[in-house]
Amino acid sequence: MNRKKEPIVILILRILLGCVFIFSGLSKAIDPIANAIQFDDYFISFRMPFMQLFSMFMAIALTIVEFTLGVMMLFRIKIRLTSLFYLLFMCFFFLLTAWLALAEYLEVHHGYDFGVVKDCGCFGKAIKMSNLQTFLKNVVIIIPTVLVFLYRDYIPDIRLTEVGKWIFVAVAVVVAGLVQLYCYRHLPVIDFSDWKVGMNVAESYIDKQAVSETVYVYGDSAGNKYRFTEEELMAKFDNEPEFFDDKKDLDPEVKVISDIQRAPIQGFTMEDSVSDYSADLLNVENNTPLYILFMSDLDEIDEEGIRSPELQKIIEKCKADKADFVGLTNSSVKEIAAFKNAYNITFPIYRSDCDPVKGPFIVRDAIHANPGIIYVQNGVVQGKWAWRDFDDVLKK
Repeated sequence: MNRKKEPIVILILRILLGCVFIFSGLSKAIDPIANAIQFDDYFISFRMPFMQLFSMFMAIALTIVEFTLGVMMLFRIKIRLTSLFYLLFMCFFFLLTAWLALAEYLEVHHGYDFGVVKDCGCFGKAIKMSNLQTFLKNVVIIIPTVLVFLYRDYIPDIRLTEVGKWIFVAVAVVVAGLVQLYCYRHLPVIDFSDWKVGMNVAESYIDKQAVSETVYVYGDSAGNKYRFTEEELMAKFDNEPEFFDDKKDLDPEVKVISDIQRAPIQGFTMEDSVSDYSADLLNVENNTPLYILFMSDLDEIDEEGIRSPELQKIIEKCKADKADFVGLTNSSVKEIAAFKNAYNITFPIYRSDCDPVKGPFIVRDAIHANPGIIYVQNGVVQGKWAWRDFDDVLKK
């Protein structure tokens, strides 16, 4: 059989398949923690919470496999083996996403409760897709996958020795692994979160309150009514004080200038046992620098991070610069009290209420480090750092 003439259509499909897998792998590699959280969500959805112990391992491993298969397909490395793995990979996810799309349809239209994960996570946080969109995407991808598999004998392997081919594969594995290691220890090299630098979080999370003004009303003996805003009233008193000699002061009216405008993202709070301070702290008119220590779960916080001398220097620097420094967590008031006592915490720690299953997971998803710092001024994110990079905060 002639294995040297690859049909042009198969060539194009093979390149596209390779690029899709490489992009999908890299989009997850830049944020391995988000990928692990996605596995957590799926395990909860499938009533397999015991598997959450392996979420990070599986997230890293799947990303390496996906990226490496993409490289092997693109560069024609062990193409017979690669095309087989592609087919098995796509068949599994084709069936999985078919079920997810069906389950979500039954939930929405027929009242079933499967606890389906709504965002597939197939392209990490880079591209959000519904389960139906993901299934349709897999329908499109599985067709060229089958064609490449059927024509695998017509696709010549790259001209390398067996050792050379496996070295190529090993390099792809190492690249995918190192990218994930770096982003795990620090932060994603590309941030797709709602708290990325430059994002106006005040507009995203804080409701704009209704605006109204008092209208002062005066009446005369003929039943006529005269209405004035505060500014107009003061001007009238200054210019025509005699106007009010025969007028009666009536009950003022309230004029609504604009109704309350709900923020696009609901559910974010910065509460203590009494009040919610999120609107005050994130106010776009608040010029005071605000450093928020994000600690999504106090029980899982990295002790090295919370005890780091750099963190103490940051707190002292904030005091010297008259900047606000606060903590934020999803943990309970009782857990916060115990945590502050255990670590001798003196700065305020607020909480954002979060259902452990339904969310909203705003604090968890804001920064994939526990703890991590986000610097906000005038409602806009100016910087963010994982705890291993706290020394960079001091250079700010």
